[in-house]
Amino acid sequence: MKHNRFAALLLAGTLAAGLTGCGVGTQQETPGVTDTPSAPPELEAGKVAVLYYDYQDTYLTSVRQALDTGLEEAGLTYLDYDCGNDQQTQDQAVDAALEDGCAILAVNLVSSGDQQAAQAILDKAAAAGAQVIFFNRPVEAKDGAGALLGAEAYENVVAYVGTDPTQAGRLQGEMIGKYLLNHYDQVDLNGDGIITYALLQGETDNVEAIYRTQYSVENANRLLTEGGRPELIYFDPEGTYSFQADESGAWSAEAAQAYMAENLTRFTQEKGNMIELVICNNDEMAQGAITALQAVGFNTGDIGGKTIPVFGVDATPAAQALIAQGMMTGTVKQDYEAMAAAICQLAQGAARGAGLAKTAASLVSSDPTYSLAEGLDNVVYVAYATFTVR
Repeated sequence: MKHNRFAALLLAGTLAAGLTGCGVGTQQETPGVTDTPSAPPELEAGKVAVLYYDYQDTYLTSVRQALDTGLEEAGLTYLDYDCGNDQQTQDQAVDAALEDGCAILAVNLVSSGDQQAAQAILDKAAAAGAQVIFFNRPVEAKDGAGALLGAEAYENVVAYVGTDPTQAGRLQGEMIGKYLLNHYDQVDLNGDGIITYALLQGETDNVEAIYRTQYSVENANRLLTEGGRPELIYFDPEGTYSFQADESGAWSAEAAQAYMAENLTRFTQEKGNMIELVICNNDEMAQGAITALQAVGFNTGDIGGKTIPVFGVDATPAAQALIAQGMMTGTVKQDYEAMAAAICQLAQGAARGAGLAKTAASLVSSDPTYSLAEGLDNVVYVAYATFTVR
């Protein structure tokens, strides 16, 4: 887990917030303990707290920049919190934001898919009369769709902005399958007629990561077999799983680089068992994999040089640059501007009392970029799209 930048401050009784709009200060004091219970906080309808799981996440940096601009242009006051990839820090940030009068909490949950953590935040918000817009990271388990977001207890209190958890994997798999069919002999370095792959997964239990892993391979295999080629084979026959996960939950370049550097000490072109394809759950992990490959002479971008296809998800500016330079093969675009715009519109609707579900319906009806999850009128999905220049 990454270093918790604010833990010491929180334990001392303060919580640092990021730059804010509409003239709000940059640091909020956490009330001290008293002998008498405090009165419910006075909430301000147009005051928003945005709680990011970790400022170090590249994709979320883009979301934050776009959302800050959108909230400011909408005339909403906002406070940004960096939760340092620590759920306790985020829980304390929720308390501080409510005490500071934030009537709208936009929460990028640290413990993704943890219904208990999400429910604790919802219960605090509901008791204070605030509304919650979860975004980007799932708040329910893989088999628990609607348990919180569809619960009557939280009707008109909660909404979610994210993505269809299966779509990124499906698009990535189709992109991989098409690429391999067009470049099969070039990718098959040892000429055995089979492509061996490594897969770097963001988290073990995150529903987005699980489906990206599943459908990227399934869809690639479907296209390969339809094209008369054998299915992909995981590079390590002794591996417990057909993926390597970032145990910190940060989907980081560092974790990916460490895995690939170790892999490439045992699986080499000289031994004839070289990894021939790398599939990554996000672009940061793709960057880490590429760094490891470059250390052994691959993916340098040189014309005629040796390149292992690397695919990611997010279409971050860094990934787009790597693709343009010939160091990375493709990615799936997760539209950070559209995600920020949806959060902003839901916050505006909440601020004027329009209701989260009603605002979500209006957003979806006016822009084909968005859709509603089946059976849930408060869950907005942002569409993915493939990105490659090859």
